[in-house]
Amino acid sequence: MTNTVISSANSEVVIGFDRPFVVIGERINPTGRKLLAEEMKNGDYSRVRADALAQIAAGARILDVNAGIAMADEPRILAECIRLLQSITDVPLCIDSSIVAALEAGLEAYDGCALLNSVTGEEERLERVLPLVRKYDCAVVAISNDDSGISEDVDVRFNVAKKIVERAADFGIPASKIVVDPLVMPVGAVNSAGRQVMQLVKRLREELRVNTTCGASNLSFGLPDRNGLNAAFISMAIGSGMTSAIANPLHAELMRAVRGANVVMGHDPECMDWIRANRAATGTDSRRRRRRA
Repeated sequence: MTNTVISSANSEVVIGFDRPFVVIGERINPTGRKLLAEEMKNGDYSRVRADALAQIAAGARILDVNAGIAMADEPRILAECIRLLQSITDVPLCIDSSIVAALEAGLEAYDGCALLNSVTGEEERLERVLPLVRKYDCAVVAISNDDSGISEDVDVRFNVAKKIVERAADFGIPASKIVVDPLVMPVGAVNSAGRQVMQLVKRLREELRVNTTCGASNLSFGLPDRNGLNAAFISMAIGSGMTSAIANPLHAELMRAVRGANVVMGHDPECMDWIRANRAATGTDSRRRRRRA
C-alpha cells in the first residue's frame, strides 16, 4: 500500500489506499472571491484565519492555500498566509500556485512536509517544479495534462501521469510523494467525465500505485444542486479508490458522503468518526428543539 505523508511541525496526515479519505479544504483561494482578494492584497488576513478555522472544524484535514491575485505580490502574500496559518493551527498545508516563485516562497516559509500544488506534464513545468520537490522533500500534486492540453482519452491522461511519475523518479522522488489529479471535467459539458475519472483512478492505483486527488466541485459546474451532485460523485470516487480531494468541507452534504463512504470502505474503525459526527449533529438538533419549545 502506498502512503503519502503530509506534515506540519507537530502533526501529520497520511493519504493512503487503506486510510480514511482526506478532504483538503479549498476555501483559502481568492479566485472568484473579490472581497477576500482585496483583503489579502492589502495584508488583511482575518478572513483567511476565519476560513481556516471553520474548515478544520468541519472536517478538513489539510488546507489548500492559494494567493493568486492579479497585480499583487503573490510570493509575499502566500508566504505570509502560510506563516499565519502555522501560528494558529497544526493542520498541514497544500501550497497552491501556478507561479513557481510563489511555490518556492511558500516552501521556504513552511515548517514540515507540504503538499505542493502542482506539476503538470509540460516539460518546462517539470524542469522547474520537480527540483523544488526534491530540494524541500515535499509531496506534489501531478495533474494529468501536458502541452497538448486536457485529453478526453483516458489512456492519454494515464500516460501523462505515468510520465510525471517516471520523471520524478529521475530526480530521486518516489511514487509515494506523487498525488495524481486525473482531472475532473464538468459532466454537464462532457457526459462521460465522471466515468473517465473512475477508470483513471483505478488504473492509477493498480498500475502506478499512486494516491489521487481532484478538484471535486469541477464535476458539477453549470448544473443545479451542485452540492448534491458533488456528494454523489465523491462517494463513488472513494469507492473507485480515490484517496483525497480538494473540496469545500463547509458543505455538510459532501462531508456526510465522505464519512459514509469511509464507513462502507472499512476506513472508519468501529465507525467512530461517523458516530461522533452524528452524535454532535443530534445534540445540536436537540438543543434547537428545546429553544423553540
